Parts: sequence; C-alpha cells; structure tokens
Amino acid sequence: MSNIIDLNNFSEGALAERFNQELQKILENIADPNTDAKKVRKLTLTVSLKADDKRDVVLTSVVAKSTLAPAKEIEAKLIMDLDVKGKVTGAELKSGIKGQTYITEEGEIESDRGEKIVSFRN
Repeated sequence: MSNIIDLNNFSEGALAERFNQELQKILENIADPNTDAKKVRKLTLTVSLKADDKRDVVLTSVVAKSTLAPAKEIEAKLIMDLDVKGKVTGAELKSGIKGQTYITEEGEIESDRGEKIVSFRN
C-alpha cells in the first residue's frame, strides 16, 4: 500500500509544524513541577475534509490541540472572624493553629495571621 499523502510535507509542512508546537507545550507541561507527572496529556490532530459539488477538489483543514495537566491544587486555611461592625471577615492562617504565634524563618515572632509581634532585629 502506498502513502496518499506524506504527512511531513502536507500543507507545506504545516501539519508537522502544528504537531511539534503542541508536543512542545505538552513536554513543557510535563517538566513543570507544579503539575502531576502521572496525569495523561493528549495531542489531537483533526483533519477535516470537505468536497466541492463536483467532488473533484477537497478542501482540508488541520487543527492541532493539546490537553495539558492542570497545576496541582494549592491549599490554605482561612481564619473566620467578625469585624467591629459584625461583618464576616477572613484572613489566611499562617501559624497552623488559630491563636498560636510562631517564629518565621527570619526569626520574627508573628501572630497566627502572619502579623509581626516581636522583632529581634535592629
């Protein structure tokens, strides 16, 4: 069986070029440490063909599409409270436990919301 079309040269090489562009996106997504390495990525090439009324000329279009893995979930805890007007507010919990202070990597003592309480630096 002979090839009808050489895919490397189809549409002046555009099909192969689009494939490689999407493949590059997938490889970059796999290399991204913020994504799950084991998630499946997909590369889809869709070739659409539409004939004219005489059926002697066929118009083709090529679409290349990649499906990437999303970035990993990032979790954070919020402390819920009421402001002075009784309106619900929230702030990120930095210490791990509500009401607990902690020492930062820089040696600062901060509240559970990450607000500086004591500074040992000059």
